Amino acid sequence: MTELEGAQSKRPTLQVALTRGLNGRCPNCGRGHLFRAYLKQVETCASCGERYGDIESDDAAPWFTILLASVAAAPLYFVFQRLLDSHFILAMILLVMMVVALILVLLPRVKGVLLSAFWLSRQASDSERAGE
Repeated sequence: MTELEGAQSKRPTLQVALTRGLNGRCPNCGRGHLFRAYLKQVETCASCGERYGDIESDDAAPWFTILLASVAAAPLYFVFQRLLDSHFILAMILLVMMVVALILVLLPRVKGVLLSAFWLSRQASDSERAGE
């Protein structure tokens, strides 16, 4: 077995890499952390040494997070409108608080999934270039 085949067999599947990213773990080994702070990604994995400093998700994570939070908030708006009909301001305050909390919970997870997907696509393109 060549070095390239050994590296390809060690590469995690898409599902495994995305699950590790969702949990904030290194998509390569699953042991190291992907973030050193709330949204600050590490340069390299402390466990396996995989590089992440050159992978950027830019604005993709906030856009996807807002999309997911909006999809969740739309039905809640109608529920709150029906339940708290005479208390519109209270309904809006509750809805905004729930959406902000949802965004704060989802944002690092969405960024982890995107970083894992970008890492996996970079690994695939690197192995294709090495094979040419």
